[in-house]
Amino acid sequence: MKRQLPKPSELLELMQFKKPEFNGKRRRLSGALTTYDLQRIAKRRTPKAAFDYTDGAAEGELSLTRARRAFEDIEFHPDILRPAEHVDTSVEVLGGSSALPFGIAPTGFTRLMQTEGEIAGATAASTAGIPFTLSTLGTTSIEDVRAANPHGRNWFQLYVMRDRDISYGLVERAAQAGFDTLMFTVDTPVAGARLRDTRNGFAIPPQLTLGTIANAIPRPWWWYDFLTTPKLEFASLSTTGGTVGELLDSAMDPTISYDDLAVIRELWPGKIVVKGVQNVADSVELIDRGVDGIVLSNHGGRQLDRAPVPFHLLPKVVREVGRDATVMIDTGIMNGADIVAAVALGAKFTLVGRAYLYGLMAGGQEGVERMIEILRSEIERTMKLLGVSSLEELEPRHVTQLARLVPVGNAG
Repeated sequence: MKRQLPKPSELLELMQFKKPEFNGKRRRLSGALTTYDLQRIAKRRTPKAAFDYTDGAAEGELSLTRARRAFEDIEFHPDILRPAEHVDTSVEVLGGSSALPFGIAPTGFTRLMQTEGEIAGATAASTAGIPFTLSTLGTTSIEDVRAANPHGRNWFQLYVMRDRDISYGLVERAAQAGFDTLMFTVDTPVAGARLRDTRNGFAIPPQLTLGTIANAIPRPWWWYDFLTTPKLEFASLSTTGGTVGELLDSAMDPTISYDDLAVIRELWPGKIVVKGVQNVADSVELIDRGVDGIVLSNHGGRQLDRAPVPFHLLPKVVREVGRDATVMIDTGIMNGADIVAAVALGAKFTLVGRAYLYGLMAGGQEGVERMIEILRSEIERTMKLLGVSSLEELEPRHVTQLARLVPVGNAG
């Protein structure tokens, strides 16, 4: 082959120089291609105690590990020669619409992770057209979340407190603020053993030690934000001193029962969903008692370690109650393909918690928006590759759950 020196004009055609981005936040967020990328950025930018509170789970963290592995252990079955050039990712859920088949899950102590907190999450959710859920242990008031998301869908997650009047008052405030769905949470009668928090001495407010100070030195921006923004306050707790476990145990009531559910059902005018369901029998019982939906969840692995994997439980629950109620799922979702698989197996909707917080810690509201965009693109791409144009076209035949954990009979 004859060789020749390239002409400068030809070289210019072959090389395109990328325009530099001088805004550090935008540069690092644009380089995040997955939620795991956001997780790595969040870890670099957030003090260890605050990051580990988000990233960690209970005891040996087996529930969280298994939940994420369950989504990894799936096999998709695409249809061929079925064009899906344009896909519709919207869904009707609990009496309203969502532009995507996921919403933002309730998270506690959110402004401690990053000072924009729930306002960033609610605003990003509003822009994306998806629901935002405020936790009882949120660090922004019901009314301020409503102000940040005045035209979008706001949901409220309720813990039943030892002082029932606190819970009843929160229900009334959420109703008055126009929240359309109440998420009655049942998997936290006591706090799980979150060992990372114990080892880090994680407390509200943050307790300074030589270790925390040393860890904070490379992250001055976090402390600057924390110390120069409004005081960290909670939606419902008047006492804020102590470890997270101590706060939960002092506030939550282990005697919560179906009687409490009946009282809240009477107080709440909108849709009511029970979060933290972990078996088929309870799913059937709840639907028989008139709730509008359930969330299959083990609290992100943060309560009972070795709890059932919600994604494994999903097909069984959908077979029993899927025609009568809205079945939703959380725990372990880190990719849009996880969401597509859940919808294919019958979930009407999904919730993302850690992925949201990774985005928040990585870049505030812009980081949450980046997280939503990452999941959106993964959902759309997965649907196109499967050959489906809408969520309604997804069916169980599109997914096989591969099993590493196979139940065995009792010995003897």
